[in-house]
Amino acid sequence: MQNLVKQIEAQIAAYSENVTAHVEKGNKAAGARARKATLELTKLFKEFRKQSVAMK
Repeated sequence: MQNLVKQIEAQIAAYSENVTAHVEKGNKAAGARARKATLELTKLFKEFRKQSVAMK
């Protein structure tokens, strides 16, 4: 579970960095990386939910 949380934190950091570059600087490649990070976050959040429910 701790590994999963670290992965989520890393993806959030990557998203934040890329979305800032996309919005503030108009970097189109950073926008694509931010969208990719959101897809990965969706997968990680689903896995987190599955694991947290199993812990009950």
